[in-house]
Amino acid sequence: MNGKKVAVIMGSDSDLPIVEKATGILKEYGVPYEMRIMSAHRCPAKVAEFSKNAAENGFGVIIAAAGMAAHLAGAIAANTTLPVIGIPIKSTLEGMDALLATVQMPSGIPVATVGINNSKNAALLAVQILALSDEALAAKLKEERVKMEQEVAQKDAKLNG
Repeated sequence: MNGKKVAVIMGSDSDLPIVEKATGILKEYGVPYEMRIMSAHRCPAKVAEFSKNAAENGFGVIIAAAGMAAHLAGAIAANTTLPVIGIPIKSTLEGMDALLATVQMPSGIPVATVGINNSKNAALLAVQILALSDEALAAKLKEERVKMEQEVAQKDAKLNG
């Protein structure tokens, strides 16, 4: 492993059931992570301080999960050059409010955004980013893709066998 860890930040403890799916994937791949609760609106100075210091504190990627106004990923991205992955959390408006708030960032401050509540893809994207400089992690990802392909082939054979 390259030693980089993933920060998994959620706006509220109510986001924990969704976020735990991401941490399960990170554990599966052996990627170290830290989880925190920080609100872009209730503690903006704390969010900014964490973000500004994330790289020097050993983080390589930040995952941010928030619902409703969902400005957490953007507030983090505004204060770091690390890759930030946003998870819009379904709350009101079927999560469309969170999706749009997460994905519609101004030019120059990107946030990679996954589907509503799709923390599994957020974790996999974080792993892929870290795998750019970690051959063992890249090999694990490739093995998983082969396994997924084999599972689909088995299901197809069973259906048509």
